[in-house]
Amino acid sequence: MQGIDTTLIKMLTDHYYIKRDTIVNKLEFKGRTLFDKFERVDEPLNFKVIKEHDENKIIVAHSLINRLDKVENIVFDYNGRMPDRFWHRAQLLLREEGYINFTAYESKTPGHLHLYVHKGHTTLNEAHQLANMLSMKLSQRLVKEWRMFPNLDLPREFNILALPYKLYAKERGASWSKHM
Repeated sequence: MQGIDTTLIKMLTDHYYIKRDTIVNKLEFKGRTLFDKFERVDEPLNFKVIKEHDENKIIVAHSLINRLDKVENIVFDYNGRMPDRFWHRAQLLLREEGYINFTAYESKTPGHLHLYVHKGHTTLNEAHQLANMLSMKLSQRLVKEWRMFPNLDLPREFNILALPYKLYAKERGASWSKHM
């Protein structure tokens, strides 16, 4: 992944998470027991770490929620079998809702996407409400094969996503909107 791709995400770079082979942490959250394999590293996410991730030596994840409970991106974690159809429907929905900056990346598994909707400095509760609303509207057109982030049903340590591997598609600006 090149530097330009990561700047499109606007991710937090003051810390990152690295996946371990063993369970790092056991959490009790809302009556459930969750096992965490990602260990938090309190160092800046740099080019060397991203390069190791790209070479499949390690798996690195970034946090979606900053220390002030603000969110820069709302993310669709698509885990279905038809990424082209999902991208087409999602971009139509996002344009209709007035979002003009969003980017889809391929994850490690072929056909799975992370669709980052660049919302900008949004409170955690507002981002969660927007994520649920977008998910609900998209599920009226497609079979639901995605998860939304940020997710209040998961603890903060689980509101992370693995760094993407390749750019799938992006939408920038509003050149199309002047014709509407």
